[in-house]
Amino acid sequence: MPKYGKKAQQKVKRAMEERKSGTLKSGRSGRKVTSRKQAIAIGLSEARKAGAKVPAKKTAKKATRKRTTKRVARKATGRKRTSRKKSA
Repeated sequence: MPKYGKKAQQKVKRAMEERKSGTLKSGRSGRKVTSRKQAIAIGLSEARKAGAKVPAKKTAKKATRKRTTKRVARKATGRKRTSRKKSA
């Protein structure tokens, strides 16, 4: 079973062609993309938005894992976070 669908391949191919011709621009800043890896990332991002078969980002999984381990650690100690006023 392939990880990536046909639509994802097409989006990445188009992004790579744009990078080669010098017309691929990055998101908010609008700077020209010269990095091969960045062009692939842009293509995959567009494919995700289009609903193509693309695996989830790895960074998103790490962030979720960190949050859950913090919650578990807080429950284990049994203390709640409270904001106290310091008396001077």
